[in-house]
Amino acid sequence: MSHSTKCAACKSLRRRCPKDCVLAPYFPPTNPQRFACVQKIFGASNITKMIEQLPLHLRAVAADCMSFEASSRVEDPVYGSVGIISQLQEQIIKAESEVAKTKSEIAFHNAQQQLQQQQNESSSCKIEELHDTDEATTIPTVKPVSSKKSK
Repeated sequence: MSHSTKCAACKSLRRRCPKDCVLAPYFPPTNPQRFACVQKIFGASNITKMIEQLPLHLRAVAADCMSFEASSRVEDPVYGSVGIISQLQEQIIKAESEVAKTKSEIAFHNAQQQLQQQQNESSSCKIEELHDTDEATTIPTVKPVSSKKSK
């Protein structure tokens, strides 16, 4: 980090921003509100300790998480991000319930259609059977045989 441009953390803390400032990549000078919010909730020394204890590849994610938690806590001091998570879980439960209800309605309608098809097939089979049995049970007409006596 150049000496002329301080990161948001160093600017807020009114200190010199070293070239190897741990907080500079995660709290740029263009977004001072981000650091101010996180500092208000976690404190500057805790932020620094948490970031330093993490491997480099996880630090940006941790800074984002702290920022989200801090902004959630500022908006809702009692529940913070837990309130948001609870609302989302309720929405998921409601959506899952609606999906289950819709699936059961679909299954019910499918079962009704199958039953109706089976009834239609069985009634058409009965009509065919009746037709077939009518033909089989018809009494053949007997032609009278002429009685000729041979002489």
